Amino acid sequence: MEKIIAKIGYTEHNYSGVIELPNEVIAVTNKTLEGIKKDFAETLEFSKQTYIEDNEPLPECLQGDYELDFQLEVSALLQSLSGVLTRSALARVTGINEKQLGHYMTGHRKPRADKRRKIIDGIHQIGQQFISVV
Repeated sequence: MEKIIAKIGYTEHNYSGVIELPNEVIAVTNKTLEGIKKDFAETLEFSKQTYIEDNEPLPECLQGDYELDFQLEVSALLQSLSGVLTRSALARVTGINEKQLGHYMTGHRKPRADKRRKIIDGIHQIGQQFISVV
């Protein structure tokens, strides 16, 4: 099964993302993460049907079954956890300043790879603490 990568970020009160196909780029925005995932699926199907109707050759990735692989930028990841995970808690486990986390969350700044890893590890650490509760 072919994997199609959809990169998703968050800025200006919207999730936004792109899929890069060989001959086109699909761009989608939505207010919610679930909404943008649904929009990507529908837009890809529309694109596939357009190729067929126009008798154009389908990109290889659309010829058989495919799976969407959603890759969230830190801004989208943090926004999706807003209301579930506080910046304060994440700041405590990562050592990253709350204000800086806020900049990452809004998309005003993008973390370097090492900071991104710290954030993901911190989220996992907090998740493990929740799992250990009996």
